[in-house]
Amino acid sequence: MAVQKLYAGVKLRETRGRLGLTQKAFAAKLGVSLPYLNQMENNHRPVSAAVVLALAREFGLEVTELAQGEPERLVSAMREALADPVFAAAAPPVADLRLAAANAPALARAFLDLHRAYRQTHERLASLDEALGRAAPGLGPSPWEEVRDFFHYCDNYVDAVDRAAERFATEGPLETIQERAVAALAAQGIGVDFRDVAPIRRFDPESRRLTLSSRAPVATRRFQLLHQLALLTAGPLIEAMLDLARFTSAEARAIARVGMANYFAGAALLPYRVFLEAARATRHDLERLAERFGASIEQVAHRLSTLQRPGLKGVPFYFVRVDQAGTITKRHSAARLQFARFGGACPLWNVHAAFESPGRFLRQLAETPDGVRYLCLAREISKPAGAWGAPVPRFAIGLGCEIAHARDIVHADDLDLARPGAFAPIGISCRICERTACHQRAVPPLERRLRVDPDRRDLLPYTIAG
Repeated sequence: MAVQKLYAGVKLRETRGRLGLTQKAFAAKLGVSLPYLNQMENNHRPVSAAVVLALAREFGLEVTELAQGEPERLVSAMREALADPVFAAAAPPVADLRLAAANAPALARAFLDLHRAYRQTHERLASLDEALGRAAPGLGPSPWEEVRDFFHYCDNYVDAVDRAAERFATEGPLETIQERAVAALAAQGIGVDFRDVAPIRRFDPESRRLTLSSRAPVATRRFQLLHQLALLTAGPLIEAMLDLARFTSAEARAIARVGMANYFAGAALLPYRVFLEAARATRHDLERLAERFGASIEQVAHRLSTLQRPGLKGVPFYFVRVDQAGTITKRHSAARLQFARFGGACPLWNVHAAFESPGRFLRQLAETPDGVRYLCLAREISKPAGAWGAPVPRFAIGLGCEIAHARDIVHADDLDLARPGAFAPIGISCRICERTACHQRAVPPLERRLRVDPDRRDLLPYTIAG
């Protein structure tokens, strides 16, 4: 079997830039000539095994950081965008997309921004608001989408915030994270009350009192306590991270500030090294980890997907949360599996079936059209209503990894990982799925031509050309 060559010019340039090294100094560290480094950085040569070893030895860089990450996400996003009918006569082959993602990621992201602006403009023109003549907002991504994409493209790992939260959680004499947080707030002259009130969290700047609802689950109260702690004590760090992100609107920055505080809270509740060691020791048993750290299943699952610290990475998980309509409300993938940016997710994915079995983990072996196989876990999670008659928010979470890591996951025990027929065929979304005989297909694939025979009917009222 041919060995796939590794081209990682963008990553090499980023690494050199982050270290502040000239090409000459970087080449000396790697033990290669300056012309050879220049050729690798411009993807004219693949990265050799000797250079990979030097990167690991000198800078703690892992080969997975070179082979995976943003290029795969960009290719997936561009394929979905190019499935739009507007590109029907000019869609480039996947090989060209891979070249663009590897050699010109900024251009690829600009194309995605342009396509998103086009879609939003098209949708606004078709909306009732536009028909009534109301003014349309700007043509860029919505603030929510901008923040979501920021975390997505940084692998949902923010090193400075993660390390600050870890230091807070592990340094000092107090034993519990709640005691640490209360003491840290007290040092700032802020008192903490737990009362049978709503909302879940409220801070009064004038009285310097933080009130947390005792109706909320313990894990939620701890998380909200740490969230407020981040806003009040880690503000300069968070603002510095927001400055680096260069969000295009005040709304996006405000949403990202909440996201950064949430990130700090999750990283303090489940500190990186301690949590990674526990995850490995329990073989990623979500229930045992939730009990040990006093966290919710959702918090544990989300944290597992963020363990992407260079030199100390965990299993590359994907994590997703969907509502009962199939809308993705949280998404992140450290694996190659990507999620639909437009439309619904594949109905054959087990995350949708989780609503039928509340409180239980569902397991699924799945294979995507590109031939990659995954272990998929799903579980319904209901949010406590807090009072009789109050509506109960219901979501389902999905967590999974490529099958190569399944032996490290306790939930894979007793599954037949070697039998090809055990893997269910799933896709990203119908509009870009290449499968031609799916009984759950909702809409035709936009990249394929259709044949319609009025005298024949099979699973679908049309056939998909090869």
